[in-house]
Amino acid sequence: MEKLPKINIIYEDNHIIVVEKPINIPTCEDDSHDKDLLNMIKDYIKEKYNKPGNVYLGLIHRLDRPVGGVMVFAKTSKAASRLSEQVSLHTLKKTYILVCEGNINDRGEMIDYLSKDNKTNTSFVTDKNNGKIAKLKYNKLDYKDNMSLVRVELETGRSHQIRVQFSSRGYPLVGDARYNPNSDNKTNIALYAKKIEFIHPTNKKLLSFELDIPKRYPFNLF
Repeated sequence: MEKLPKINIIYEDNHIIVVEKPINIPTCEDDSHDKDLLNMIKDYIKEKYNKPGNVYLGLIHRLDRPVGGVMVFAKTSKAASRLSEQVSLHTLKKTYILVCEGNINDRGEMIDYLSKDNKTNTSFVTDKNNGKIAKLKYNKLDYKDNMSLVRVELETGRSHQIRVQFSSRGYPLVGDARYNPNSDNKTNIALYAKKIEFIHPTNKKLLSFELDIPKRYPFNLF
């Protein structure tokens, strides 16, 4: 049996828990029935606080299975409701770092309408009548070996949004087996949830958590 990675707990109080999601672990239970992050954190809470029975943990947002990075979960239903509202209002801010193929413009904004094919678990650009609006802003941090290191401020949270929007413009993410035809299926996708910022659900303080850029390929080229 494959050994599960230890979860990096970044911050925890009575209302929320902020963790680093490992790559290739589902955020929540999916068709694979592999151990998922949501239940791994529940197990951690159960063991740490010696809690009997079921542990409540609210899922606020998701990361694709191959993507790692910072995430926040709610430990109470009140916290879940208030954080989910911030997601809806786009006041919970998420910043990603990625490496894409090609020399992308120094900065820009991407606005599309995306739809999802649930049978194939792929998203695609469509028209206003058939999709949901997807917005992001980006700025290029570096460029070498026909690859761009890019910082992305995500304004909406559509399924596979960053991957589809960059790929549709001819800048597919390095290692993206689903949307990059050049992927060799050996490199992990070069997308990482680097920073999250939100208002604490009870004390109303602005919280910001940021992780270092991964040291793995291709991030380590920059």
